[in-house]
Amino acid sequence: MSLLKDLNSLLEPIGIPIETGVFSGKPPDEYVVITPMSDRFDFYADNQAHTVIEEARLSIFSKKNYLKLKKELSKAILSGDITITDRQYIGFENDTKYHHYAIDVMKEYEMEES
Repeated sequence: MSLLKDLNSLLEPIGIPIETGVFSGKPPDEYVVITPMSDRFDFYADNQAHTVIEEARLSIFSKKNYLKLKKELSKAILSGDITITDRQYIGFENDTKYHHYAIDVMKEYEMEES
């Protein structure tokens, strides 16, 4: 499993366009861009990596009131056992007329046996 795959599965039922990295094409009035932020090993006393911690940022772009969407996304994320590490209003983009709100998330995965 991966965080990107989990996020896309959890958020698909909400019905908002979601892309990774950058939104391609003409953006709608509301959309989400997922940006992977880190992918690191968690080590234990035996110096062996047993888990992988993945982090990502969900950037909500909305020309409307983004609060309902923020609540829906947060609820879906938490229902999938993904931790929300930060939520913040980035600002209003005068050139595009979008509100930009960010939700940072992380999830720990067990290492797969090879």
